[in-house]
Amino acid sequence: MPQSYKDKGEITVAMDLHYPPTTFLAEDNTTPIGLNPDVARLIAKKLDLKLKFVDTKFDTIVPGLDGGRFDFTATTMSKTEERLKVLDMIDYFRAGNSVAAAAGNPLNLTVETLCGKNIAVTQGSTGQLLRLPALNEQTCTSKGQPAINAVTLPNIQDALVQLHSKRIDGILYDTTSLGWAEKQQPGSFTLLGRVNVGSSDLTAVGLKKGSPLTPAFQKALQSVLETPEYKESLETWGLDSGAITEAKLN
Repeated sequence: MPQSYKDKGEITVAMDLHYPPTTFLAEDNTTPIGLNPDVARLIAKKLDLKLKFVDTKFDTIVPGLDGGRFDFTATTMSKTEERLKVLDMIDYFRAGNSVAAAAGNPLNLTVETLCGKNIAVTQGSTGQLLRLPALNEQTCTSKGQPAINAVTLPNIQDALVQLHSKRIDGILYDTTSLGWAEKQQPGSFTLLGRVNVGSSDLTAVGLKKGSPLTPAFQKALQSVLETPEYKESLETWGLDSGAITEAKLN
């Protein structure tokens, strides 16, 4: 660890705290809970530093890291070429995206038949930037079909409200969060399946490119992945299938 961080005794983590079950607030509306806060706390514990959470809109996290406003993020962020230009990213979880339709799927949609439909994505997400464009090219425009219409919304709650009121036809979003929402609101929508184009399904901790913290973070995170606490957190949030064993630096 760089001496300056040891002297300060604290690191800041940026998270958008509105994405259960990976990143959200407890019933007290103050305490961050979910897989990502768990992982961030375990990293800080390994580094023997206090942890300060900063609730940050998802699409402002990367500029904030690049500008030095935060030390790192753990917010279910996928690796992309654009992000890797400005961030060091260290793998810690396997997530990916899926598509949800209205309850009972009245339009008989599949992941391959979304051409011309209004599909919600969240601002700044991998779904918006990579997965939906790749799916659109693969299943629609390359075959002369009308393009999927991406409806960009700030968060999943807005998307679910619009899906229920039939203002959109579907949602492309994190598989983990859709699975959690389905448990919390049984029968409110139907999962159609995974979207496996456009980006890796591995998510990663992000630090500013060339950060002096990166080597220590990689070692700490590798150690975290080998702990019972990591596996316990995955089980708590119903994310067992997302476990990985290598904290690879990208």
